[in-house]
Amino acid sequence: MGYSDLYLAHRVELVDYATAIVGDRARGEDVVQEAFLRLDAATAGRTLDEPVGYLRRIIRNLAIDWLRRRSVEGRHVADTRDVEGVAEDRPSQEDVLAHRDELRIVMEAMAELPERTRIALEMHRFDGFKLKDIATHLGISVGLAHALVYQGLEHCRKRLLGGA
Repeated sequence: MGYSDLYLAHRVELVDYATAIVGDRARGEDVVQEAFLRLDAATAGRTLDEPVGYLRRIIRNLAIDWLRRRSVEGRHVADTRDVEGVAEDRPSQEDVLAHRDELRIVMEAMAELPERTRIALEMHRFDGFKLKDIATHLGISVGLAHALVYQGLEHCRKRLLGGA
């Protein structure tokens, strides 16, 4: 069964599964589509014994990541409302130093990436290119372009959190 057949056969079930986690059907469908992109990139032509189980794991991880991001963004918005009345327009010296340090860490992390991953990440995050355009530029599939951007972001995130 190819991935398109797998998608057609299990789409409703997988969207229901994702929706139960994220609480929104449209977002659940987005998660399932993202999961199929990752499945394509991760398997790279290999056949899986239990692709539906693997997909469910990807969907669960993506949905939980989305919930975490939403929670952090919600806290950020709440924090912003608390300080709207502050008259200071510019960041404190501590904030400037912290941001410089974060920028230095990200730049070092990007320099550690393999060239193709770094190029894909720069094109996507700095230049605003779509995955399709990145794939065309690098001569790779859209799924692989997505995987490269994701791997680059994860590497930078881990470095910012103090990981290797």
